Amino acid sequence: MDLTTLLQAQRAAFQADLPVSADTRRDRLTRAIRMLVENAEDFCAALSEDFGHRSREQSMITDILASVRTLKHARARVERWMRPERRPLQFPLALLGAKAEVRYQPKGVVGVIAPWNFPVNLAMGPLAGVLAAGNRAMVKTSEYTPRTAALFETVTPRYLEPTELVFVGGGPEVGRAFSALPFDHLIFTGATAIGCHILHAAADNLTPVTLELGGKSPTIIGRSADIRQATERIAIGKMMNAGQICLAPDYLLVPEEKEAAVIDGLRSSASALYPRLLDNDDYTSVLGERHHDRLTGYLDDARAKGGEVIAVNPAGEDFSASNGRKMPLFIIRNPTDDMAVMQDEIFGPVLPIRRYSRIDEAIDFVNRHDRPLGLYYFGQDAAEERQVLERTISGGVTVNDVIFHISAEELPFGGIGPSGMGAYHGHDGFKTFSHARSVYRQPKIDIARLAGLKPPYGAATAKTIARELKV
Repeated sequence: MDLTTLLQAQRAAFQADLPVSADTRRDRLTRAIRMLVENAEDFCAALSEDFGHRSREQSMITDILASVRTLKHARARVERWMRPERRPLQFPLALLGAKAEVRYQPKGVVGVIAPWNFPVNLAMGPLAGVLAAGNRAMVKTSEYTPRTAALFETVTPRYLEPTELVFVGGGPEVGRAFSALPFDHLIFTGATAIGCHILHAAADNLTPVTLELGGKSPTIIGRSADIRQATERIAIGKMMNAGQICLAPDYLLVPEEKEAAVIDGLRSSASALYPRLLDNDDYTSVLGERHHDRLTGYLDDARAKGGEVIAVNPAGEDFSASNGRKMPLFIIRNPTDDMAVMQDEIFGPVLPIRRYSRIDEAIDFVNRHDRPLGLYYFGQDAAEERQVLERTISGGVTVNDVIFHISAEELPFGGIGPSGMGAYHGHDGFKTFSHARSVYRQPKIDIARLAGLKPPYGAATAKTIARELKV
């Protein structure tokens, strides 16, 4: 069945199903949860095959458990989210008996384009809001994780009808055709450059779009920060999934006198987390030669332009002799703006460190660049924290850790500018994938006449105009 036929079948089923009850929505969410729970080991195995190696435990935590938790959160709240919201009316409409409310209706068929770095979580996570809102969905999986994509296509029909949820695989041509379909909403997670193409394709159909992109998420370490704690938390966030996370800390801004302590802390923390790398089941490979070569190119470029590249390789392993694509954490000192590593989103275990003398310098550096998806601040100085939060703009913020704001189900997750548009998660996700329909109820009384809105205009009209024009 081609894409257009799939979309038409889902749209016809959606129209026939209206209104979509809370029970129906909960049932679909339950079946999606069962699909993940009952096939969790198979998904973890497929993910490891796609990456070259990926920890089963990491996949369980970041892809399976995170998705199940999100789906359960929506299932528990769907009925509450569906309730109409009463809205106030301007004087004297409410006194005269008028009423206003917003009803949240499903939009119809939502398209989801999922990336390769968390191919289960970033497909199923948006579906929590999509299904809770009463929609049908079509998901385009990444061609870079073909085994995971094939597993989705195999197992999904056992739990949900193709008119409820369908997964489609394929390369760039399928992706272009998918993004050009006249969905009722489209959500894309991936690179900023591809997001521009998605937006152009959707514009021809006036399809509303949510873009979850990336960018260079900065981490500011304040002078009041606990360096040991900060560096451990940064190392965990940077080395999870080998740094292949849209929210991974992309570069550090540290007080000049604390640079050596930060580097020592990162070395110590990374070595404690991963004392060996090549044969360590907990550490993930870089996905594909293309990304491995790209990251190696960043290191070569940094060296050529005067940067100091520090490999955190606690066991002294020979990565050049390995057939795999594992990479240690690389710290880059003295990065300059003309280095590729300071221009592109890194998406790997490479971490530049820039020094600052005053917090204003760090804030100004962040503000000279595109608005990031995430921003992280470490410190105990409340005034400095307030300064960082008030003078920077980013999609989200975590204070005294990295990445964690994405785990708060009732915080909207999204970017701003080049890091994305729109947001989802929790109630905000339900609203993103719903149509907020205004409903106004007029009382029997002739409000148009009382307000002087009905011709022939006279004294009542003049009174209304005069009243409203008062400053």
